[in-house]
Amino acid sequence: VQLQASGGGLVQAGGSLRLSCAASGRTISTYRMGWFRQAPGKEREFVAAITSTGSSTYYAASVKGRFTISRDNANNTVYLQMNSLKPEDTAVYFCAADPRAYTLGSSAYIYWGRGTLVTVSS
Repeated sequence: VQLQASGGGLVQAGGSLRLSCAASGRTISTYRMGWFRQAPGKEREFVAAITSTGSSTYYAASVKGRFTISRDNANNTVYLQMNSLKPEDTAVYFCAADPRAYTLGSSAYIYWGRGTLVTVSS
């Protein structure tokens, strides 16, 4: 599975962005999908995850209520809608895929894509 994240950019605090993660190589319809981020000088952290069918989602406390993860299995794509953005959301955002039936809070993913940079100005 190859993953390509896109949609990052520069936005003012309070603004919104929608990230996309396009998968290729095989269908991700049976895969747990997740978004992670890494800010400068910090370790990578979990942001959000979604089950294969999209029936359940899970969020980090820092983004809950502001970010929404969703998926379109017909188009092999996962999204992250980010609203009410804050300067502390500035990071490179990565999407990840995993075929194993782990809990949504797990950070264990086999496939990782290249990230997309999100910069939130104050």
